[in-house]
Amino acid sequence: QVQLVESGGGLVQAGGSLRLSCAASGSIFSINLMGWYRQAPGKQRELVATITRLGITNYADSVKGRFTISRNNAKNTWYLQMSSLKPEDTAAYYCNLRGSSTVVAAQNDYWGQGTQVTVFS
Repeated sequence: QVQLVESGGGLVQAGGSLRLSCAASGSIFSINLMGWYRQAPGKQRELVATITRLGITNYADSVKGRFTISRNNAKNTWYLQMSSLKPEDTAAYYCNLRGSSTVVAAQNDYWGQGTQVTVFS
């Protein structure tokens, strides 16, 4: 299977910045989409941003102009650069890979373990 390891979460003051990283490894055959999701306590997991291998990006309205998603195809790594953070950004952030492995030909979703981002005012 495919393994996703994410890092970069932490405690940050409102208005500050944080950068999350996600590195994929294992039996990767193809990567179609990379993304970030977040989930606050008692809330449904929501999409934050996605990026294709060609660099086409998509953002949730709540983070447009503040967050930037990027990727390094050679390293199978993608990032979420978060600026002007607000308390409502507080959540567990999960990286996501949509693609296929050498074991399973069908496209699937793979998830990181989650990293906590806490923004205080």
